[in-house]
Amino acid sequence: MGAVDLSGHPGHLARRLQQAHHLLWTTMVSEEVTSPQFAVLNALVAEPGLDQRTVGERVGLDRSTIAEVVGRLARRELIDRVRDPGDGRRRLLRPSAEGLRAHKRLTLRTARMNQIFLAPLDAAEQTQFLDLIQRVADAAEGLRRPQDPAAGADG
Repeated sequence: MGAVDLSGHPGHLARRLQQAHHLLWTTMVSEEVTSPQFAVLNALVAEPGLDQRTVGERVGLDRSTIAEVVGRLARRELIDRVRDPGDGRRRLLRPSAEGLRAHKRLTLRTARMNQIFLAPLDAAEQTQFLDLIQRVADAAEGLRRPQDPAAGADG
């Protein structure tokens, strides 16, 4: 059996796309704040006061990854963790003043990076591309979630 042509394999293409995105991100947006960290910061700008689990769900990060991202953002003083007044065991997250400044700066850079990243496509293709990868990403996230117990073992 010979080598397989990977040019049509979605995982191979997704990895190449991620590599291109990472290169653009580090050169055009930030070497310090990663794309997942920006996603968390962005979610907290939109909805300050979310708990860690909820913000992880909002941005599609699993439990261990969100814990690491939140820890790094807190250490860099881009977010604050405050006790939930309704449940002292829970911590709520919100952007710090520095986090708000960083978010504003990174948002502008991200918009420019996205223009360059999607430049090979015309406007209609960009919309279609984003719709398609959103559908695939949503379906893939569904595979990570525990299955409905009512579906049974063979379903």
